[in-house]
Amino acid sequence: MTAYLDHAATTPMVPAALEAMTEQLAVVGNASSLHRIGRAARRVVEESREKIAKAIGARPSEVVFTSGGTESDNLAVKGTYWSRRDADPARTRLVVSSLEHHAVLDSVEHLVRHDGAKVTWVEPTSDGFIEPDAVRRAIEQDPGSVALVSVMWANNEVGTIQDVGAVAAAAHEYDVPFHTDAVQAVGHVPVDFAASGADLLSLTAHKLGGPIGVGALVARRSVRLVPLSHGGGQERQLRSGTFDTPAISGFAAAVVATTLTLDSETARVTALRDRLIERATGLGLGIRPGGYWRPGDHERRLPGNAHLLIDGCDGDSLLYLLDAAGVSCSTGSACQAGVPQPSHVLLAMGISEKDARGALRLSLGHTSTESDVDEVIEALPAAIERARRARQVTA
Repeated sequence: MTAYLDHAATTPMVPAALEAMTEQLAVVGNASSLHRIGRAARRVVEESREKIAKAIGARPSEVVFTSGGTESDNLAVKGTYWSRRDADPARTRLVVSSLEHHAVLDSVEHLVRHDGAKVTWVEPTSDGFIEPDAVRRAIEQDPGSVALVSVMWANNEVGTIQDVGAVAAAAHEYDVPFHTDAVQAVGHVPVDFAASGADLLSLTAHKLGGPIGVGALVARRSVRLVPLSHGGGQERQLRSGTFDTPAISGFAAAVVATTLTLDSETARVTALRDRLIERATGLGLGIRPGGYWRPGDHERRLPGNAHLLIDGCDGDSLLYLLDAAGVSCSTGSACQAGVPQPSHVLLAMGISEKDARGALRLSLGHTSTESDVDEVIEALPAAIERARRARQVTA
């Protein structure tokens, strides 16, 4: 039995991405070289940039290639903070949701420790939503001190989808730039950069069927950023380094492919998600969904996100027991896997530490099938029984 339900950590490459990347791997050429071979590589990079931009409602000049979501978040948060503070020394405060991925949280904490930044955390509702009025109130504490607002588009643990347009509008009322981490959103829900009002948007390839190690920060031309690295001056001098032409080509192919199938895949994966949640909660084993969930709703919760809270269990124990049964899943963010502490996302939502420790994130994607759901449901009762026994022994 093998069921892969960790698509939110990374999802298999779609055939179009694999084909595009493989084709470029066989071709030599530095996209910054001026000779014919270099220009051919550069053409691939720029055509890929145009494809990604078109698919997400951006201008090609706004797409800055990076190594992935983590670098994009770091560049957005640190680069904007440094630029805004340099232009106005009073701009030392960040307004950030407490639900963010650690790529944002740790960037913020770095600025607090090393650059004198202050942060106002915006807490979510019990369902995991960041209310635009809460963001507005946080800014209003001292509008002239705010360098950046950052609220993720869709949460990587409980799958809640935020009203980024309303949050962006709240930030812009006070002339504050707005960043959104859309790593979990692009390729899974409709994303239109221009329409969203965001000034900065992070995305990565491997969450949507592209290769690991490539992503982008979409940045409006009006936004000023201080680069994290220096060198050849590529990407508007914001991200120096030799272009990974094969990965960029695969990235673009994946974005195009997922955009073309978005409607049909949304309906299919939402149905699988609901089937999984309904059957799991119907086992009578003290299982309930984490975060906002209504059957059929893919506008306020990611289609593929099935987050479960299981009474009397430790998520780590469940993870290993399910893994032994052939089911791959997560307790939350893959970047924090193995760390024996409850999820900051769940704690921020008001879930007790005890209950938060019994969390499982089962995430579906383009290769998921009904048999994957059936295998999880078959494996859960025995895994839960053993996990509860293990907790009693260690209690």
